[in-house]
Order: sequence, then structure tokens, then C-alpha cells
Amino acid sequence: MRDSTKAMTQDARTAATSRKKNSAATAKSDGHGRGGAELVFQHYEAAVLLLQQGKYEKALSALEKLLSDSPAEIRDRCRIYISTCQRQLQVRGRSFPTPEEHYDYAISLLNTGYYEEAREQLNQILHDHPGTDYAFYGLAVLESITGHAQDCLSNLARAIELNPKCRVQAHADNDFQNMADDPRFTELLYPEVP
Repeated sequence: MRDSTKAMTQDARTAATSRKKNSAATAKSDGHGRGGAELVFQHYEAAVLLLQQGKYEKALSALEKLLSDSPAEIRDRCRIYISTCQRQLQVRGRSFPTPEEHYDYAISLLNTGYYEEAREQLNQILHDHPGTDYAFYGLAVLESITGHAQDCLSNLARAIELNPKCRVQAHADNDFQNMADDPRFTELLYPEVP
């Protein structure tokens, strides 16, 4: 999260810097002098901060206000962040009649590469329904894909504890290919019989 914050701030500074390099004639024609560009940049930074803090309604409002008065570079970034805010607000407004439907939604996020959103949804399922083996299994898959071996093993072990059929499913699941060479994973899938 910290790296993405730095990247967004750097993007904003780059946009403001490139804006400052434009000719004075351009600045006069769009109604912004040097102080106007700085003010727009400050508003942009504040809007991005709201987004990072998860205050999507406020961030959306601030970003939409920037669309009319900002230089092109900041307008483009505002549009991207507006889209992000709208998507986050839609997710918050969703309700799922069953944990299975919620899980299907989380897996669709995972399959499209929205890993953090998928993690949030899977954790929400576990918060609402602590004994759902498939949510632990989904988290195990997510952790495997994102390279978090220990978390993958912990979640898969819990899924197998809740439902031993998860062990059989994991045998054939290509999403665990990153774990195939880990002896702890092999031990979990093929336990020694006394």
C-alpha cells in the first residue's frame, strides 16, 4: 500500500510539473496562473489521499470537481480514480443472499486479478460465516497465486480440517502450482499414514 501511495503521489507531482512547463500563453488561456496550478495539484493530492483512506464518496466528489478545472494530465488520472471509487462503492453496496454467491463473486475478482478486493471479500465471508471451508480454500489459492507460501499453507490446512475433500481438490488444482515444490505443501496433501 505504501508503494502505491508513493506512486500516486509521484504521478501527481509529475503531472503538475509537466503542467508548469507549459507556456505562459496556455496558462493564461485556461485561466490558471502559477498559483492556480498549485491549487489544482493540492486538491488533487487531497482527493487521492481520501481515496487511499477508503473515503470513496468524498474522494469521488473531489475528483469530479477537478475534472472541469484541471490540466489534461490530472484530468486523465482523475478519470481513472473516479472509476476506482465507483467500483469500490458498488462493491460496498452489494449484498449476497448466500455465502456461496459471495464466494463466487470473490473468486471472479481473483480470476480477473483484483487480488486485494478478492481478499477483502473472502475475509468478509469468514467474518460472517467462520466455518466456511471454501472461503479458507479460496484464500489459500489467493495466497499461492500471490506468493505467500505460509499463509497459503495455513489457509489450506484450515480448509482441509473443516472439509477433508479440500485435500482431494487441491491435488488437481493448477492454482497451487507455485506450491508444488514446497515440501510442506506435499506433506499437507499427502500426509503419512501411521
